[in-house]
Amino acid sequence: MPWPPAGLTRAGVTAPVALFELAVNRAATTLLGLGLLGSDASGLHSRQAQAALQEWHARTRFARRVPLSEVVRCLEGRPAHGEWHWAGGQEGGWVRGRAAFP
Repeated sequence: MPWPPAGLTRAGVTAPVALFELAVNRAATTLLGLGLLGSDASGLHSRQAQAALQEWHARTRFARRVPLSEVVRCLEGRPAHGEWHWAGGQEGGWVRGRAAFP
């Protein structure tokens, strides 16, 4: 049986695929709107970006079901240019274009 079982994040928290994708995509949108996610992922590790992510995660009710460390892991691989969205749940990846569900 593969690990983690379907529906579980690496940290063992239950998070449906759609919820995981929504958390990653909303976090990316938040950072992009603040100008903290751009041409390189190093900005993602700035104090300002980390503070914004922590505040977003604490205030966003659904996001609490997805560990912030998993959201950051996904954001680290986001392509620098163009419009992208996360798809495929925890083991997914970045897909060019907008997500079907914002």
